[in-house]
Amino acid sequence: MPSKIDLFSPASLSPPTGYSHVAIVEAGKQVHISGQVAFDPMGKVVGEGDIAAQAEQVYANLAAALAAAGTDFSKVFKLVTYVVELSTEKAVAVRKVRMKYLGDGPYPASTMVGVTALVNPRLLIEIEAIAALD
Repeated sequence: MPSKIDLFSPASLSPPTGYSHVAIVEAGKQVHISGQVAFDPMGKVVGEGDIAAQAEQVYANLAAALAAAGTDFSKVFKLVTYVVELSTEKAVAVRKVRMKYLGDGPYPASTMVGVTALVNPRLLIEIEAIAALD
């Protein structure tokens, strides 16, 4: 039996910008994707100093990991995004790339966190995901 995902934002909470406040997932098989960064398949940093280019690589890496697990972004119900020295401009750039991959929604429950650094000083963004598997 496929996992059912109900993504929504109650009217009693602030209007979200590209995410849902609540994700209800019926019991089922899940895939947890480790935080992905802007490394290409050879392990080289893509888009050094460019948050949009790095976000593009990170989402491409997430898409590849999801595909390898037998799913895609339509089954993602939770995303956590870590951005070095988060600012409004960086958040907007990340959201623009995010919408390319998530389409018109419904959007997963999400958190974006500003951090001082990631594992490699050339990396600006890391994203982890949880998705349901049918």
